Amino acid sequence: MDKLQVLCIDDQAEVGAAVSKDLQGLIGHVDLINCDSALEASAVLEQLDSRGEYIALIICDQVMPVKNGVDFMAEIKGEERYQFTQMILLTGQATHQDTIRAINEVHVDAYVSKPWESEVLNQVVRQALARYVLRSGLDYLDYMSVIDQNVLYRELRRI
Repeated sequence: MDKLQVLCIDDQAEVGAAVSKDLQGLIGHVDLINCDSALEASAVLEQLDSRGEYIALIICDQVMPVKNGVDFMAEIKGEERYQFTQMILLTGQATHQDTIRAINEVHVDAYVSKPWESEVLNQVVRQALARYVLRSGLDYLDYMSVIDQNVLYRELRRI
């Protein structure tokens, strides 16, 4: 069983540290990679791709220097290699316009406001990981301890 790759992008290092702390219960099955910019995240995605690894989930801030989160996610959304990648916008400063674009153009899978509650973030991440595992064709039995069971059962009923 391969670990699921989760990419957290935020220009504030303390946010990445807080996300890592809140998601520490997933560490056995998840590699959490923190990046401080969209540019660094692009380089990480290229490295993973060159090794034949795929990103299960991107947790991304909106307001960052050079390129904002919605622009970054919009760029990669259309690429086939990210067709199953789940995306969460984690921000406290997105404008109404940013939020609309994130939903309508990028089709983010979830929006979590800063500051967040650990339980809420964990639930949203587990739901996203369940969708990724099922849609990408991985054996969900290998990931039962880190995916949301309700999403799993709901998705399996559709098949």
